[in-house]
Amino acid sequence: MPNYTPPTADMQYLLHDVMQVSLSGTPGYDELTPDFTAAVLEEAGKISAEVLAPLNPVGDEQGCTLKDGTVTTPRGFKAAYDQMREGGWMGLDADPAHGGQGMPYLLGTAVGEMFVSANMAFNMYQGLTHGAMSAIHAHGTEEQKALYLPKMIDGIWSGTMNLTEPHCGTDLGLIRTKAEPQEDGTYKISGTKIWISAGEHDLSENIIHLVLAKIPGGPEGVKGISLFIVPKFLPDGAGNPGTRNSLVCAGLEHKMGIHGNATCVMNYDGATGFLIGEAHKGMRAMFTMMNEARIGVGLQGYAQGVVAYQNALDFARERLQGRAVAGPANPDGPADPILVHPDVRRNLMHQKSFVEGARAFAFWGAEMIDRAHRAKDAEAEAMISLLTPVIKGFLTDKGFETTVLAQQTYGGTGFTRPAGAEQFVRDARITMIYEGTNGIQSLDLVGRKLGQNGGKTVMAFFEMVKTFLKENEKDTALKADFLDPLKAASKDLQAAGMYFMAEGMKNPANALSGSYDFMHLFGHVCLGLMWAKMARVSSDALAQGCGDPAFHETKLATGRYYMARQLPATALHLSRIQSGGDTVMALDADRF
Repeated sequence: MPNYTPPTADMQYLLHDVMQVSLSGTPGYDELTPDFTAAVLEEAGKISAEVLAPLNPVGDEQGCTLKDGTVTTPRGFKAAYDQMREGGWMGLDADPAHGGQGMPYLLGTAVGEMFVSANMAFNMYQGLTHGAMSAIHAHGTEEQKALYLPKMIDGIWSGTMNLTEPHCGTDLGLIRTKAEPQEDGTYKISGTKIWISAGEHDLSENIIHLVLAKIPGGPEGVKGISLFIVPKFLPDGAGNPGTRNSLVCAGLEHKMGIHGNATCVMNYDGATGFLIGEAHKGMRAMFTMMNEARIGVGLQGYAQGVVAYQNALDFARERLQGRAVAGPANPDGPADPILVHPDVRRNLMHQKSFVEGARAFAFWGAEMIDRAHRAKDAEAEAMISLLTPVIKGFLTDKGFETTVLAQQTYGGTGFTRPAGAEQFVRDARITMIYEGTNGIQSLDLVGRKLGQNGGKTVMAFFEMVKTFLKENEKDTALKADFLDPLKAASKDLQAAGMYFMAEGMKNPANALSGSYDFMHLFGHVCLGLMWAKMARVSSDALAQGCGDPAFHETKLATGRYYMARQLPATALHLSRIQSGGDTVMALDADRF
């Protein structure tokens, strides 16, 4: 059975050496002392490794079962959920006014990575609840907040988001679910939603569905969409679950992965719903959940890569096969561990350099969310808006690739179920699809985000990289291995942006045909920036004799691999972008 080791040392390194969070000035970060974060991460790591990780194969093998509209989760899930709830983990970064602990989103991100690596399917139940809580907190009335948030933060009640319908996915303007106004101010919700994660289960006593629907007579398309709170059980006068609402789970999807999470078909038959936010402004409210979910899915992508890499590394250390090219490394044994072979080293370094760079990128994104929300920093809010599709798209594409590389490390053993590697591959695959496919993310990045604020935000990103390079240009220890590669990659990104500006207006296909490559180009530059920042910290630590020399030497070696072997992909992506859209659009539709 696969194992999971919480990467708390690397998280502490990022929080306190690289980001220096307690000195950042972001409200609430002064409480994030090394001792405090170590205590939180240690406890989260313990429950991840000892409670959640052993249930991961159980959930995969057993899946969820549906009988008479009731879903039963896999063995052990309910007890684990209750333990998580009692430990207060579901409200770690929630508003104290409603029972949360008020910790920064950054700390929630670090804890969330461990929960996802340990058991992604299980963590989705509380992840969906967190998103629903955020939407209610941002757009609900004071009465709605008082009624729903304390119980959702506690975990007694859970939440979902209901968008997709059988005939439409991304194009939500086509939804058919109706919301008929009632005299008492409620609405009758009727329609079918599909692919609803955690739509029905036995973990909480009530499930609060957030449902997109159209009020008759409203505007056409997305401008006519409203968002409604539709509880499984209607709260009674005391705020407890009362009458069963007119909704039911009509089926469970049979999926490639995340078997431990119930992915439901939900039928609403005149169910009582309560408008959240303004009528016909549902997309604004839903995107509070959607943007949070996209960043969370980016975390899922690399977090699956983390646990897959850990287990591949363990296998490579133990599996004996062949001899090292320089001579036996294990002369007393029949063969050497496969870790001695250069191609296995390449494979593992590819994995390691990605997941550590991705963690730094995700933590940086979480820090921007905290600055935007806690310090009302408009520039941070604009930057995380720009980078959200990169976090979601790039980290899930490369995270899935990492699980495949990890599986490859095992050879034939990785193709068999007991090794556990193939589950990580199957579970990671969904991250590239849900919450907006990665193709949609790339279109959002190029079609919408690049031009936001008149292009000021992307220019601010370029200036950030330029400033970092200038501040460190005299550091000869970093120049060749880190600064020069980052400078070249940043120039590739700028050249791609210039191409879009020059050609996109003349022929939009020239820009949109290159959007996927641009998302990856951007992602590589972001990870290159993260590795350059980590290299500066570790180089200084070694020069000053601070900390663990082996840790910092390993960090520098891993960073050099990324800069030399992964970052040069920006040139390939630029070449593809500059080839334009003619070859992409050359065939008529009937010639495929």
